[in-house]
Amino acid sequence: MTADAIVLASARRIAAAFADYNAEFRDITRRAALRFETRDWHGTQKDAVERIELYDRAVDHTVLQLRNFLGEQVLDRPLWRAIRDRYADDIAGYADAAFDRTFFSSVSRRLFGTIGSANDIEFAADGLEPLAGAGQRPETQIYVNRGRLDMLVEELLAGMRLRCSWVDLDKSVQHVVNEIHARIDDAGLGRRVRSIEVLRPVFYQSTRAYLVGRLETDLGHAPLALALQHTERGLSIDAVMLDENDISVVFGFTRSYFHVDLERVVDAVVFLRRLLPRKPLSEIFTVLGRAKQGKTERYRELVRHLGDSDDLFAHAPGERGLVMVCFTLPSLDLVFKLIRDRFPPVKNVLRQDVLDKYKFVFKHDRAGRLVDAQEFKRVRLPKNRFAPELLEELATETAETVHTDGDDLIFDHMYVERRMVPLNLYLREAPQDAAERAVLDYGQAIRDLACSNIFAGDLLLKNFGVTRHGRVIFYDYDELCRVTDCRFRDVPVAGNDEDDMRGEAWFYVADNDVFPETFLNFLAFDDAQRDLFLRAHGDVLTADYWRGIQHRVGAGEILEVLPYRPRRPGLSLTP
Repeated sequence: MTADAIVLASARRIAAAFADYNAEFRDITRRAALRFETRDWHGTQKDAVERIELYDRAVDHTVLQLRNFLGEQVLDRPLWRAIRDRYADDIAGYADAAFDRTFFSSVSRRLFGTIGSANDIEFAADGLEPLAGAGQRPETQIYVNRGRLDMLVEELLAGMRLRCSWVDLDKSVQHVVNEIHARIDDAGLGRRVRSIEVLRPVFYQSTRAYLVGRLETDLGHAPLALALQHTERGLSIDAVMLDENDISVVFGFTRSYFHVDLERVVDAVVFLRRLLPRKPLSEIFTVLGRAKQGKTERYRELVRHLGDSDDLFAHAPGERGLVMVCFTLPSLDLVFKLIRDRFPPVKNVLRQDVLDKYKFVFKHDRAGRLVDAQEFKRVRLPKNRFAPELLEELATETAETVHTDGDDLIFDHMYVERRMVPLNLYLREAPQDAAERAVLDYGQAIRDLACSNIFAGDLLLKNFGVTRHGRVIFYDYDELCRVTDCRFRDVPVAGNDEDDMRGEAWFYVADNDVFPETFLNFLAFDDAQRDLFLRAHGDVLTADYWRGIQHRVGAGEILEVLPYRPRRPGLSLTP
């Protein structure tokens, strides 16, 4: 083959590999409608994992193909520069071409083991514009009010084309109408709804389906999300959300990714950003299931921010971790986490255990209580942007994975997460009413995690954070495990005074034994907070509670954890 033929064939192999990946991604995504219609929630969970695993499998397969095809030329940089340029020409004008470029860069980086970025053989993240090509009208449907809001809402719900019967369509319509009127009155948006514009594709997440769009009133716009529940009795409206904060939680970085079949993702992202202007682009891409594009955009956000700021990376607020070194840039809403070279004896885990826990969380239903940690490898950052005390800890605690290269630091491996206020600090500094809400939500977080078959392991307050919405989130995964892998026990009653006075357990304790009644000993609540927690969540301190969860999960029951408050009392559509 001529050199030009090799370049052309290589570029087209990569383009075809991405097209195959994208087609399979969308095939899995389209199953969500049938899963919802047939109430196949276990199938929904399997699809979520299969789709997450798909990208790395596609990249690995493409790398193997290119190694076989290019042979000794596979690491020829001039050849790869030509392949990249040809690839760029071939995908010009594609819908969502940024996804194609990101896939190419994934293949290139895996082949070359690139440190930092290699602008000659990949598409540099800081140079990409993820919204390039946007501007066409997204896949929306506009429903115009021709005189009565209830008729408008009925037309909207009837347009969903789901093969499910409604429990009581008239009652669902009236519920939506009442909520809309209450919202526009409270927000001063007038009385008349002129139209409702929604994205045509239905958004599926866990056991719920969502219609997402916005209202146009005579005085302005408001976001809109309708949550639909499908029970044995049929379809009903479970929640009407007309507030940016409420919808932001549904699209949050602690939720499982949506399954929504979008022809042009970038146009939908532009539309969603109008509804959620404070949400970073990286998180919108990610929650739509385009996790690799979200990761690329997060890196791009970081690079741009470094160019527009001059503050230093410093230790993240809160107590120093025994497993992780955590640092942040004060002006950026992110935390960077590195695994220490060595752990103290009290931590009975290995580095690989920690890596496995993060991989587990990435594929698991995060139930709104586990932060989505993005894994980055071979990251290059300027050394002069690090505070001296942080540099010293990196040199002594992470020398095996952090290296100096001229004026830069090379991070072999790190996790990047959204920054939150550690719960122990929050309880000290927040007003009393906010602190009490956090205490209650901390208990609810433990329950929600249990319902998703997660036991946090280490329930210390410092391992939980509080978001800008006041939600309590768990972010320390080194002792996390499945509820079904634990043995929850009552503390045995001492047989004599000598046993009762011992500093250590006088009875046998296996590695997976857990004694819930001891949890409260490790929680730094003040007396009032302790009493509040016991009144609301005292049952989580009993082995019976956890054994009950084990039994239900083991029996295959789906324990729902919703990202919103269900419909108001008095409007229930089920007995």
